Parts: sequence; C-alpha cells; structure tokens
Amino acid sequence: MYTILRREAFSDTTFLWDVLAPDVARAAQPGHFVMVRLREGSERIPLTVADYDREKGTITIVVQALGKTTNEMMTEYKQGDAFLDFVGPLGLPQHVEKFGHVVLVGGGLGVAPVYPQLRAFKKAGNRTTGVIGFRNKSLVFWEEKFRKHCDDLVVCTDDGSYGRPGFVTAALKDICEKDRPDLVVAIGPLPMMSACVETTRPFGVKTMVSLNAIMVDGTGMCGSCRVTVGGKVKFACVEGPDFDGHQVDFKELTTRQRRFKQQETAATDDYAHVCNLEKQLFDQNKRN
Repeated sequence: MYTILRREAFSDTTFLWDVLAPDVARAAQPGHFVMVRLREGSERIPLTVADYDREKGTITIVVQALGKTTNEMMTEYKQGDAFLDFVGPLGLPQHVEKFGHVVLVGGGLGVAPVYPQLRAFKKAGNRTTGVIGFRNKSLVFWEEKFRKHCDDLVVCTDDGSYGRPGFVTAALKDICEKDRPDLVVAIGPLPMMSACVETTRPFGVKTMVSLNAIMVDGTGMCGSCRVTVGGKVKFACVEGPDFDGHQVDFKELTTRQRRFKQQETAATDDYAHVCNLEKQLFDQNKRN
C-alpha cells in the first residue's frame, strides 16, 4: 500500500498528491510516468511524474478529475489514506543536456509534468523560457515554482483574466520570431501539442512532446499507445512518452484517442449514479 502524505486542491477538478514511494523516488527522472491502481478490481491509469524528492522518498502527481478513476481519487481519497499500486518509474526519461536556449511550454495539466524537465534543463546550464497556459486565472498553479527556474516566464490565459491573453502558441510564435530557441518541449492536451508543433515547424526548431495521454496499460502489451513517428510505429509507454513532435502523426493519434469515448462516458455516468445513491442513503440514515 502507498500512503498519500499530502493532498492539495488547485481547483474544483485539479489536485495534487505527494505519495510515499521511496523506491520510485530514488529512480525517477524528468519524463517518467507511473501506473496507479487504487484497489483490487479498479483500472490502471498512467500519470506523469510532476516532481520527486529523493530524500523524503516522495513522488508528486497532479491529477485532473475527468473519468471514473480520477473522480474517485478526488472524492474518496484524502491525506493519510493509502491505495494499492504505484508502479514506476516507467517509460524513458527526457534527454537533458546543454542545448542553449530551451523553451518549455505547459498547457493546463501539462504544466505539472513539464516542471521537472524545466528544472533539469536549467540545472544543465541552459537558458530557459517557460510558457504556461490555463483557461482562466482560477486554474493557474505553480507559477512561483516555475519562476525559480525560468530566465523568462510567460503566463497565458485563454480568457485574458490573468497574464498574457490568448493561447500559448501565440507566445511561442513570438519567442521563435524574436530569439529562435534551440529546443522546445511542449506538454499538454493533444490539440495544444499539435498546435505547438505546427508553430515551431516553420522555424525548424526541434519540438519534443509527451504522449502519456494515449496510454492504457503502461507496458506496451495492449497496443493502445501505438503512434506513428517518422513513418514508423512506436509504443509510447515503452519507447516514450517523449517524441520529436515534428515526426508524430497527430491526426492518427486524435482518431485513436476517441476509441474509448463511449466506455469512458458510461463508466463516469455509472460512478456518478453510485455516488448519488450513496448520498441518498447517507441523508436518509441521518434523518432516521
């Protein structure tokens, strides 16, 4: 069993867990992910490592409640609780060296997994520019953590309620035009990463993206994380999750990601129905 040492809510749907997992923390590197299973019979879900502390033996994960399991994580598990499986670190770490000027772009929840990469690139002697984007001001998190490792930081909000108004791609384009970077790392939803790739393509700037969102079992056995990179089939969970975005077939990825939409919706609806029944029983018992 693995214990949640700290839980912090960033919004109504986004939260952080610090998990006591000394073996995982000792081996974790930027770009790695873990597989989480809450209990017997529950599904396995991949979550990218957002931070690690080797001395404390902790791994930080940041989660957005979108489906059945992540909603259960948010509503049923508190600080001090324990869960069944926490397997990792898995995948290949990001290749970090001194490139020169590295721009790290995080969109929404992608801000969390891009953070350890930012820290590592800065430690390797690079000049770092951070671009982090959120739908609105209420969803902004880790701004100060980023400032500690950024030579420059741009915070964007889609609605203009904080920082620079608009998408991260507009800020990225400005950076490429003014001071062509040596490397870009972009992590976030598939449409955002695809847009970042198309933004940097005319400038010839290598752009790495993280494809952890398409994983299912995390071992390469199920085949759900197949991705075409440079015309060759790769498996994101064992050969990634980081790939050269200019070589990734995002059209194929987007189609594949829709495959389980019906099952995901049904599972979420079933979970909501069960939670509603439990609440009704609880209220009824209180009245009695």
